[in-house]
This record gives sequence, C-alpha cells and structure tokens, in this order.
Amino acid sequence: MTRVRALFRRRTPPETGPGTTGPVRVDARTKNLTKRLRPGDIAVIDHLDLDRVSAEALVACRPAAVLNAAPSSSGRYPNLGPEILVAEGIPLVDDLGGAVMSLREGRTVRVDEGAVYSGDVLVAEGTVQTPESVAEAMVEAREGLSVQLEAFAGNTMDYLNRERELLLDGVGVPEVQTRIEGRHVLIVVRGYHYKEDLAMLRSYVREYRPVLIGVDGGADAILEAGLKPDMIVGDMDSVSDTALQSGAEIVVHAYRDGRAPGLARVEQLGVDHVVFPATGTSEDVAMLLADDKGAELIVAVGTHDTLVEFLDKGRAGMASTFLTRLRVGSKLVDAKGVSQLYRTRISTWQIVLLALAGLLAIGVALAATEFGHTLYLIIMARLDGLFAAVKDLLGIAPAAPVS
Repeated sequence: MTRVRALFRRRTPPETGPGTTGPVRVDARTKNLTKRLRPGDIAVIDHLDLDRVSAEALVACRPAAVLNAAPSSSGRYPNLGPEILVAEGIPLVDDLGGAVMSLREGRTVRVDEGAVYSGDVLVAEGTVQTPESVAEAMVEAREGLSVQLEAFAGNTMDYLNRERELLLDGVGVPEVQTRIEGRHVLIVVRGYHYKEDLAMLRSYVREYRPVLIGVDGGADAILEAGLKPDMIVGDMDSVSDTALQSGAEIVVHAYRDGRAPGLARVEQLGVDHVVFPATGTSEDVAMLLADDKGAELIVAVGTHDTLVEFLDKGRAGMASTFLTRLRVGSKLVDAKGVSQLYRTRISTWQIVLLALAGLLAIGVALAATEFGHTLYLIIMARLDGLFAAVKDLLGIAPAAPVS
C-alpha cells in the first residue's frame, strides 16, 4: 500500500505545488534562447555576469522566471542585467549549477523559493535575487573595478602588439564590392536602445543615403526598420537567413588562425562572401573596414563605448573596441542614445490649443477675402434662421421693438 501511494505522489503534476510553473527553454547562449522564448516560459541560461542587452532581450520575452546556472553577478564589475530583471518583477534564481542545464526542453518545472522541481524531484537549488541583494552586489562590484582596469591596460598592450599592422596600416582588410569611399556609413549593432536610435535617424538615412552595415543581428534590425542592409559583418551566429539572403555583401569575421565558425552556414546558403581574419569583435571589424575603404563619416548605433559595456563583452573584447575607436575617432559619430537626448512630449491640451489656433488662422485668412466674407454672411443668415426656428419650437415670443 505504501508503494502504491509513493507512485501516486510521483505522478503528481509539478504545477500543483507552490511557486512558479512553466515549460523550460534551455540554452547556454542567452541570445539564442530569446529567439524561441515565449511569455510564460521559464528561461534556463548559463550566463556569468548577465549583461544589460541580454537582460533587456529576456524582459521583452516576458518569461515566468529566469534560472541561471552561473552567478548573474560575479562581483568583477557592476553589470546591470540582474537589476533590470528584478526591477521588471521577473523572478531570478542564481548559481543553480550545471544540473539545471540538463532539463529537457519544454518540460514543465516548478520554481519555489530558489528550488527547481521537475515533478517531485529536486533538480537544483540556488539564490533568489531581490532588489536588496542586487544593490549589495553592485556596491561590492564597484569596489573591484580597479582590478578590471589593470586587466584592461594589459589587454590593450597585448592587442596592440598582435594587431599593430591592421590598426596602423590596414594590412589584412579584404577587398569588398560595396562602394564606401567618400560616403557616410551607418553601422548598426543590436546594443542599447538600437531600435529607438535607428528610428530617430530615418530622416538622416533618407537625406544622406549612407552605406548600411549590419553587425550580425544588426542586419535584422535594419530590415525591421524598413531598410535594406548593404553589407553584413560578423561571425553569423545571430543573423537570420532572411538577412543573409537579402542581397547584402557578406563579410565573415574569422579568427586570426583562419577559423571562421560562421563560414559553413554562409556557404550552405550559397551566398557570395569574403573573409576578414582579425582579433576583436565584429563591430570593431566593421569600423576598421569602413575606415580603410575611405568612409567620410562613420555613424554608429548600438555599439559599445563605456567601461561597463566593455566589461560586459569580457576582457578579451575590451581592448580591441577601445583601440578601434581611437583609430577611427576622427570619423566616428556615436548615435547611441540619441533617442534619449530628446523626446517630444505633447499633452492633450496642447493638441487642442494647436487645433484651435489653426482654425482661427484659417478663419482670419478667409475673412480677408471676398469669398470668405460672402461665406460668413451666408453662415450668419443660416444661424439666424436656426435660432428663429428653435424659438418658435420652444414658444418664445420675439422681443418687442424699442420705441
């Protein structure tokens, strides 16, 4: 009898217990996970030091909870990801360990006070992040920034030694078909506020018709804005097939040893491409390419330019971005955040007053013309007739004439 009861308990569905339940979507790469994450799903990631861009992508998917196998904030630097998730009211459970990554995709699990259950089996236990715990972690992380700055200085010298010829003389930049010399170039990266900033630049794009370069998923951002990319630069891990087959020139970013993880995908799609071996990030490669090919001006949207953003990319990517910006600095205009600089705020009363002012202006203009004067006489006569009809209907006697 005891065995029968135990079997019955094991078959109890996980959603009957307390806490948050939902189907899990599992991926060690957060940017890949967000492509298939749906509202109400439970996101399972393995993301040390959750960065702002990844957190905002998760928030946009509205998951029921986020389970992180790694610490969302290691204390190396004050990363903003955990704060964004917690502020949006999305439960964040940290440091669950590798066992949580073994959950089967789509399986319904229950999360209760940091414990993750699959059926009645405890899979893993972690730490529930709260506004207080996140704030405390940020204070500790800021105290450790000096160590990161020392590492940054070391990586800068190392990158400069390895890429001296590329940075100073442009050695290794491939030939491309897209005409860039003497033109403006707009480089789009899926970074902070890239959608809003790209929307704010629509009039600039219409007037100057710059070369549009999408860095990996930035090409999809260009397409979503109703535009067409002229070139796509990157390792091709986060760009759609639609963008790759849009007719844009493809530049595959490869490692210095010639390995290019995205090359097989491009070849499978059968699109023409060139390979650009270089250390650093794909956005660095896009800037160096535009500068080497004679761009008059480089406008960057969504790129990284602050210390925290460099650290979000990891120490390996910090030095390259810093030095690349120094290299192209005379041509570079950073448009990131332009949508935050000025936002039009028009109240309902302002709209009403504007409409009344417009009507008044039209009225004054009509009154100054013979047609307008005649129109007003006709309108006044019609109003007099209407008032007289209303008085007759209400039985109001006309006023006696004054003697």
